[in-house]
Amino acid sequence: MKRIVLSALCASVITTTLTANEDQNKDTSAIVPTINIIGTQEDMVKLASSGTIIDKEELETSRVFTVNEALRKVPGLVLRDEEGLGVRPNIGIRGLNPTRSTKVLLLEDGIPLSYAPYGDNASYYFPTIDRFSSIEVLKGPDQIKHGPQTTSGTINFITPDAPEEFGGFVGITAGNRDYLNTKINVGGNGLLLDYTKKQGDGARDNTNTNIDDLNLKLTKRLGDKNTLVLRGNLYNEDSQVSYSGLTKAEYENFGREYNPFNNDSFEVKRLGLSATHDWKISDKALLSTNYYYSYFDRNWWRQSSNSNNIANSASTNCNQVRTDRLAGLAVDPSTCDGNEGRLRTYTTYGVEPRLTMTHDMGELQLGARAHFEDQDRRQVNGTSATARNGTMTENNQRNTDAYSAYVSNRFDAGEFSITPILRYEHIENKRFNAMPAGASGAGTTGTATIDAWIPGIEFLYNPNESFTMFAGVHKGFAPPRTEDLINGTGGFVDVDPEKSVNYELGFRANPTRGLNMAVSAFHNDFSNLIAVGSIAGGSTPLSQGKATFTGVELSGQYDFDSGFYSTVAYTWLPVANQDTPFVGVGNNAITGNSEAGNRQPYAPEHTLTAALGYKMGRLNTQVEGVYVDQQYTDFAQTMAVSVDGQKGVIPSYTIWNATINYRHEPIKTTFFVTGKNLLDNDYVVDRSRGILTGMPRLVQFGARYDF
Repeated sequence: MKRIVLSALCASVITTTLTANEDQNKDTSAIVPTINIIGTQEDMVKLASSGTIIDKEELETSRVFTVNEALRKVPGLVLRDEEGLGVRPNIGIRGLNPTRSTKVLLLEDGIPLSYAPYGDNASYYFPTIDRFSSIEVLKGPDQIKHGPQTTSGTINFITPDAPEEFGGFVGITAGNRDYLNTKINVGGNGLLLDYTKKQGDGARDNTNTNIDDLNLKLTKRLGDKNTLVLRGNLYNEDSQVSYSGLTKAEYENFGREYNPFNNDSFEVKRLGLSATHDWKISDKALLSTNYYYSYFDRNWWRQSSNSNNIANSASTNCNQVRTDRLAGLAVDPSTCDGNEGRLRTYTTYGVEPRLTMTHDMGELQLGARAHFEDQDRRQVNGTSATARNGTMTENNQRNTDAYSAYVSNRFDAGEFSITPILRYEHIENKRFNAMPAGASGAGTTGTATIDAWIPGIEFLYNPNESFTMFAGVHKGFAPPRTEDLINGTGGFVDVDPEKSVNYELGFRANPTRGLNMAVSAFHNDFSNLIAVGSIAGGSTPLSQGKATFTGVELSGQYDFDSGFYSTVAYTWLPVANQDTPFVGVGNNAITGNSEAGNRQPYAPEHTLTAALGYKMGRLNTQVEGVYVDQQYTDFAQTMAVSVDGQKGVIPSYTIWNATINYRHEPIKTTFFVTGKNLLDNDYVVDRSRGILTGMPRLVQFGARYDF
């Protein structure tokens, strides 16, 4: 009842105060639903933080295969592949560890996309990249408005508008590694149906993905001043995905695609519902309110917990499997009687009104959010490699109630503007151990509350439409996971919220015809940075310490008169330091030495994505190169690869992609062929669970018919 009352209050408090003004406004102009965090390319001129928009044309021209491919086009971002199909993205911004995208706030149409952005901000699910028409990436003080993750950046994935006139398209893409992607997009009269069915083999043996992604969107005008957008999503994934990477000897003896675990499975079901109501109160005031609900259920049955351990077993056969894997011998894991079911169910819902008002001195923005998360986390240990039931060893219920509000006011003075921003977060966490009587901690409950003020200020100099200079400073804040704040017996774990002070300075310019460029420098000073651990995390367990990140980002595009064009996104990160030794939290001890001055794990110094294309009539071709510098994988900067594969430097790598698009206008069809990792480079992307390798060469053919 408390949640319902506070949600209703959050949604109505601003509305109630403004109702009296509605009758005074006689404007009947159209209302466009507000779902952006940046807006259009034209809005970038007034943006006082660093930001990037990847538009529909760029996504289609390069025929991005995964969300990782799309976001590599943005400077400051590091994208780490996992299974090769981009289903569980690992996104890092400005040097922060990309594991499970825990340091990034992900939105869809301005609504939280992660299943638990407050209590467990990890990405074990991501929609198909095909369902989005554009992507916004926002860094700097402006991200405070969207919280609660404000340490690195916010990414908003935007779905297509529902058309008024009937139309749409059907498409099919097929390629090697059993890849098949079929899609239909049809709409009219304010209704849009979008369905994607995607399947294919991953980067390794016994890895495949099957996804169904159905989306509905309805836009209706309610009189002259109101618009309502309703959205519904059904997502189903039935995949074969293992947890373990390769040992050093397995990689050397059997190659990058080897994976002996042929009985693991990963199943996801998600229901998402949301509504956005826009009320144009006057020519100068717009109230946009988001209501959202999602149900996420994940069953991951896996035999391996890390690269040298078989889950839930100490039998002779399992010990032999462990030994043989480390020695690089072929194994049959089904002879071992261990299996784990990591079962998760999340329910997330909330309401968020946002008011924007222009005034003689600039623009005022006010917002509030009531957000609720319920986590049901279970672990079941099976008695065989194929078991899908067994002994319950964990049954935890975790709840998070979060209430926040922000105020932002831009003050304009000719060519200059200054915008102070302030956000407040109040987070209530609860953890209940639902194990039966007799189990350790059974029946215990623990609670914890976090309050935080998050200020920021940004400056803008905009003398003309071709040049914008911006600067800003803001406090970075991110709450710890509920499980890292409260232990299984109701006690407290000594982990603090993530805190930093973040600075940036940059400019955007169009100095000559055909040239667009942006440059920004940043310095992020963490008084506490949390390194989130994992089951396999002997190299980077749950720990915390002080850290500093300093770097420069550059992006640009140049269109030649001859039809050629080029794009570039480059990041230089000379500083990614551990300012103090990182200290393990709770009972977790760091294996190896963390020393002040060491470089942070998974923070390459240089990353570059550059493309050269050619447009001539209906033909559009493009060649793209992606370079990622070497990376350390633990706090000790270990260079040599460990026997279990979890430590050791990741060498730098370069991959090449190419795309050819041809539009046949008489039949309204676009034909395309694309190649990913054309030179079939064999490269390592991750060691946190053993060696994970990048996707082998892909060649795909496709066609899209518009009607």
